[in-house]
Amino acid sequence: MMGAGPVPIPDAVARANSVVINHLGTTMSTIITQVKEMARYVFQTRSNWVLGVAGPGSAAMEMAISNLVRPQSKVLCVVNGFFSARMAEMSRRLNADVAILEIDGHRAATLDEVEAALLAHRPECLTIVQGETSNTVFNRELPAIARLAKRHGCLVIVDAVCTLSTMPLDMDTWQIDAVITGGQKGLSSIPGVSLIAFSDEAWERIAQRTDSNSHWCLDARLATNFWHKGSYHYTAPVSGVLALHEALRLVCAETLPARFERHARCSLALQQSIEAMGLQLFAPTASRLNSVVGIEVPRALDNGQVCAHISERYHVEISGSFGLPVVRIGQMGEQCRSHNLFRTVHALGSTMRDLGVKVDLPTSMAALEKGLQIPAHRGIAPGAI
Repeated sequence: MMGAGPVPIPDAVARANSVVINHLGTTMSTIITQVKEMARYVFQTRSNWVLGVAGPGSAAMEMAISNLVRPQSKVLCVVNGFFSARMAEMSRRLNADVAILEIDGHRAATLDEVEAALLAHRPECLTIVQGETSNTVFNRELPAIARLAKRHGCLVIVDAVCTLSTMPLDMDTWQIDAVITGGQKGLSSIPGVSLIAFSDEAWERIAQRTDSNSHWCLDARLATNFWHKGSYHYTAPVSGVLALHEALRLVCAETLPARFERHARCSLALQQSIEAMGLQLFAPTASRLNSVVGIEVPRALDNGQVCAHISERYHVEISGSFGLPVVRIGQMGEQCRSHNLFRTVHALGSTMRDLGVKVDLPTSMAALEKGLQIPAHRGIAPGAI
């Protein structure tokens, strides 16, 4: 499973996912306390307002937006792909006054573009993705964008579904107000249990609301009954929470710096091997995401053919895209292991040859092996890993 998610899970996570316990018992209370503590490390925050969500990353996204965005409030949505557009759609459904900063060319947003939009629209909230999974664009200037938005009195909501624990995200230092992620990508947990963290400022806005959140299950104040008071909100996804606990434990044991290094080294080696094969990467270098690598499909083919052939013939799963002539290979969590990379690159090169595309597979494999031996930090701009 080398697509854009879900990703393979470690045996320890799978074992944890096989257990069911009382969702309101003392053991679960201890588990929840530890999940929040470990999640604070992964989010790089001291905020107390960490919550789990029984649902996909999109449910966490909707929890962030529905609790911070009110009817008629002004929202600026930075849109450079499918999932950033989803945040804009969620905001519209709340009857917010939504302004779109649409980034053409599948590239990252620049600080100047965001500042001009902030001055023009004066929003109360800004939504942005760190990494746009759909087209493999990395909003590299996120730290500066978030700090700029805060200077304009704007709450910052960040989608880190494919990036959290795969590359730096420092919620407190960067002054982000809400960060959301799914369990099934960088954390290498199961789909269907997600995490969200709110800043103290964001929580103050939530606590002071006088109107009711239109989403009962996603009402953050109600969610504190389970996640902070040991009481009942709804029946928690017990096995999924245990799996998430184990996944977070493994992240903490590895440490974030080591994990960032591993992800960057593996992804950069993969990118070098793809180019050595003779294929083109989709996103330009300055805007390229490491967590999900996009590869342009040769004109004679379509991505459906490539994905079907590599799966049926070589038993490797990669992803297509959202209307783009691209296939995507994930580099998140357990995908970033050398044996997975060698198998995937060989399968991709063999698939291309089977489908009539001339590629240089031996050179590609050699480039992958060489790239895996080079520390990722060499020649990489600060924040890129």
